Amino acid sequence: MKEKMKKEFQSFEGGLFGDVEKADVGDSYQKLGEQGVALMGWADPFTPDFSLPKHVLDKTLEAVCSPLSAHYTAPVGNPDLKELIAEKCKKFNHLDLDPQRNIIITPGSDSALFFAMFPFIEKGDEVMIPSPSYPNNFTNVKMMQGKVIPIPLYAEDGYQLRIEEMESRVTAKTKMVVLTHPNNPTTTVYNRKSLEDLSAFVQKHDLILVCDQAFEDFTFENEMITPASLPGMMERTITVCSVSKGMGLSGYRVAYIIADDKVMDVMYGCAVSVIGATNTISQVAVMEAFKDPSFMDVFAKSYDIRRHAAYEILNQVPKVNVQLPQSGFLCWVDVSRLGNSSDICAYLIKEAKVALNDGINYGPGGEGHLRIVLGVYEDDKKVIDALHRMANALRNYCA
Repeated sequence: MKEKMKKEFQSFEGGLFGDVEKADVGDSYQKLGEQGVALMGWADPFTPDFSLPKHVLDKTLEAVCSPLSAHYTAPVGNPDLKELIAEKCKKFNHLDLDPQRNIIITPGSDSALFFAMFPFIEKGDEVMIPSPSYPNNFTNVKMMQGKVIPIPLYAEDGYQLRIEEMESRVTAKTKMVVLTHPNNPTTTVYNRKSLEDLSAFVQKHDLILVCDQAFEDFTFENEMITPASLPGMMERTITVCSVSKGMGLSGYRVAYIIADDKVMDVMYGCAVSVIGATNTISQVAVMEAFKDPSFMDVFAKSYDIRRHAAYEILNQVPKVNVQLPQSGFLCWVDVSRLGNSSDICAYLIKEAKVALNDGINYGPGGEGHLRIVLGVYEDDKKVIDALHRMANALRNYCA
């Protein structure tokens, strides 16, 4: 039967017949946790510890016990939740949105990202992706029979965009740019120059921009600029946001897409066929998080402590280089002078009891790197202890 699938799908593996590198495929990664390995490769805030704010928990329980709990919400999303999101977008993203014309609720940002790209990409379309980048950006294009055009990012630039790299690769087949901002895995918060250059490029070549802003909530030194807020960009940008990373509500599976109403009209029209309806209870509970997001202040403080700890601890290891993470709770580690990143990942599981992400999964430019999720566990000490174990193991690796 497999040979009857589209060739683009035949190369995918889910871990049933062999080992799979990605932490979110199969159950081999979870089994490492049962063996006492610290799981620092899954971007789920404070997993596996309890971190649900009381006001969100209380609303969840109230919703579960109400008559609405067993019923659908409209596929386009709870209108009251969209009102709250529009208020947030005005304050945080500097976007003036009509909540019932510019927003659709989705069951998580992965489905939102797929839905944002799917209406546009046809067989043979070229999609530019600054790389390293989130693996699903590449996977989605492949599933849609498009062609990925990786745009190299350089550590010496702080992984900011070099627009000349895009200009040298644009063709008549180029249709879209997919940007993860802040970037996963490098944590880069793209600065105003990068985004203004990108905006000019997109408009000059009449392209579509899909911008995944799942990690937008916590940025440190750099200003967070939403590309759709720049002149001329709202009508050609589809923005994906989530409550999973910033609010730590990964299990609630709530995200949203922001787009011009001409695009959104199409998405509304086919929402039930592509994404169904987002969980009714989750949407009601998430509204409480938008009404009072003060609980996120604790997250920000913890992530700031952890990013500085990772920077200081790992940069003491010979041949290892880490730039201070700019956003969220990830850390991008250059181990290219030590050796093969896949070998080093396997070594750290055995010698440091820590499971990370191999950089090869993040596209061209990812090889020779490791992605560490610093946002796991509620206790900062557990994360810092794991960083010390990693550093000690890496010193022995290069000895």
